[in-house]
Amino acid sequence: MNKIGESELIINSDGSIFHLKLKPEHIAKDIILVGDPGRVAMISDFFDKVEHVISNREFITHTGTYKGKRISVIATGIGTDNIDIVLNELDALVNIDLHNRIIKEKKTILNFIRIGTSGALHEDIEVDSFLLSEMAVGFDGLLNFYANRNSVCNTEMENAFKNHTNWNPLLTSPYFVKSSKELSEKIGKGIQRGITISAPGFYGPQGRVLRLQIQDPEINDKIRSFRYNDKRITNYEMESSALFGLSALLGHQAATVCVIIANRYAKKYSKDYKPAVKNLIKHVLDNLVE
Repeated sequence: MNKIGESELIINSDGSIFHLKLKPEHIAKDIILVGDPGRVAMISDFFDKVEHVISNREFITHTGTYKGKRISVIATGIGTDNIDIVLNELDALVNIDLHNRIIKEKKTILNFIRIGTSGALHEDIEVDSFLLSEMAVGFDGLLNFYANRNSVCNTEMENAFKNHTNWNPLLTSPYFVKSSKELSEKIGKGIQRGITISAPGFYGPQGRVLRLQIQDPEINDKIRSFRYNDKRITNYEMESSALFGLSALLGHQAATVCVIIANRYAKKYSKDYKPAVKNLIKHVLDNLVE
């Protein structure tokens, strides 16, 4: 079996993987991902005990137990580019022999649950409510760099969306990829569901205008009116498309649940979304241990 080169898989002098600074023993098979580094401690405060606290750059990891179940919480920072780092390095920790730099024959499946915040695109989605992403739409283009992306994407839905929106060829081609049905069922009990766009930015890519005008001022109206098999696109965030796509290609399971902190068309913003985030964290943790 061919060895992976030192420039391709970078290992730190202490044996940890390059960006995350983690070793295989530092992570659990159930991993909660958050964008905000400050949210890691908010989750680990629920733990019975914390075994590992490791940080490097914006990547902060706490691993411990909740009601006897071992769980890791990792801050990814904002954006699908960071998800590319986090997913590939976590997969390497369990599925590559880091010492010999070879891929293991027997693969380990990880469960990734993203807990985040999001903005809704329809007036009937209440601020401070929870939303589980059944599918993510990647405006980021990240998955298009990987071979076999069509094997995990709904290409018919992609084409229907591009036709409906008269998609600008200057933009990256969007991709549509499902969450893990099994994991979504486990953590999504009693939560509304939708299709979530992952944007490569907070302002122009989500249709916000401050001083810079955007290519298509009607893009959000087009997104709101899109339907496919009676499904609608419900909200924006910035990570789930890469999370779902890379997990599917690597053989892992991934799901996302968000607190809706803003409604773009009702022009509402949560007065204080932190209590709702804490309630969502407790909901996810309790459903993970069932």
